[in-house]
Amino acid sequence: MSVKETVITIIAEQALLDPSDVTPDSTIDSLGLDSMGFVECIFAFEEAFDTQIPFNANDPDGNEFDISNVAAIISGIEQLVQDNAA
Repeated sequence: MSVKETVITIIAEQALLDPSDVTPDSTIDSLGLDSMGFVECIFAFEEAFDTQIPFNANDPDGNEFDISNVAAIISGIEQLVQDNAA
């Protein structure tokens, strides 16, 4: 499964949605995820990709990891995976 497919699947599972309902333009809020739900996504991303996501749940707007929409999350994780492979 690609990074994109994995991220969408994880977000859909946490939001109790079908993966087809999660688009690159979707925001965490528009998908109905609260902060605890998104933290669960972060843990699942870290496990799925064997990486650390630079995200602080206590300061979601002050993070270097862009969570503005699903496309940004996918892009950020792709970069982390690439950096870890180097």
